[in-house]
Amino acid sequence: MRIVILHGKDSFLIVERLRRFHAALNEQFGEVSRFDLDGATVRTVDLLDELRTFGLLAAHKFVVVDKAEQFVANEDARRALERYAQSPMQEATLVLRADSWRPGNLDKMVSAVGAVLKCDPPSIDDAKRWCGARAQKHYSLPIDADAADALVERVGNDLARLDSELAKFAAYLATEPEPKRRVTKALVTALTGQTREEAAWEIQEALLAGNPAAAIRKVRELIEISQAPEQLLIWSIVDLSRKLHDAARLLGEGTAEGVVAKQVKLWGPSQAPTIRAAKILGSTRAAQLFREAIDLDRRSKSGLAGELPRTLEAFAMGMSTMLAVGNSRR
Repeated sequence: MRIVILHGKDSFLIVERLRRFHAALNEQFGEVSRFDLDGATVRTVDLLDELRTFGLLAAHKFVVVDKAEQFVANEDARRALERYAQSPMQEATLVLRADSWRPGNLDKMVSAVGAVLKCDPPSIDDAKRWCGARAQKHYSLPIDADAADALVERVGNDLARLDSELAKFAAYLATEPEPKRRVTKALVTALTGQTREEAAWEIQEALLAGNPAAAIRKVRELIEISQAPEQLLIWSIVDLSRKLHDAARLLGEGTAEGVVAKQVKLWGPSQAPTIRAAKILGSTRAAQLFREAIDLDRRSKSGLAGELPRTLEAFAMGMSTMLAVGNSRR
């Protein structure tokens, strides 16, 4: 394969396939020289020169273009690659690596001389199976089935994060005798962060407290330390705003608090603070807050939310301030 396109959101899978591909080239050609280029800045003429110039020290060149989606966004560059794909150098292999990719005529040409490989995160079930295989093969570490379930539940299906957790377990158990060197559900619970649901409740709890500074700290903590997905935090905000909107409307209609809690599906520790916040907001401001949360979700999915962590901090501050001001007026 003289040209390969690797694209998708799973960085671990892309890096792993790139590593295996490089190893296969080394096995086939002996010494291979690798060149990494930035697709956002490299000129087409420089890329083609690199591909077409014979190496002095190695029999084969391995040229990797990162951010390839930015490179091919230029029509002239894309057409130049299409022409190159019609007669690629046999002494060089080109890999285009991208997070996002729009299929087109280039894909068809590349498929004739190489491959187009999508590297998106696996399904939840596949991620659990991957954990078992990866732990055993790479870390010589058995992992219980319920431990793999708990790990994926807490971390999600991002292979890079899962592998990082497996490496942490291996280091933690390194000095244990052989019978105890296995990953159990108890170990996952002790060493791995919260489940997504727990992280979701943390941000909701912080917002309901009506303390802007504390809410901002919690957003930063969840993103930077717990590494909670930003989209999960947005979902949590929209979910809380919906509950506040529904609860405030029902309370305004004179519905009893117990009935409100049941209809809005408020259980456990979330019931009292959500009802209290709905009373503070009232139906008009709760509806406004719900609209703003939905708009935040829309803008985040269309790339219009700016720097998302800072946007989330701003929203958390605004929502907490609204509750704090409303509470002071009661």
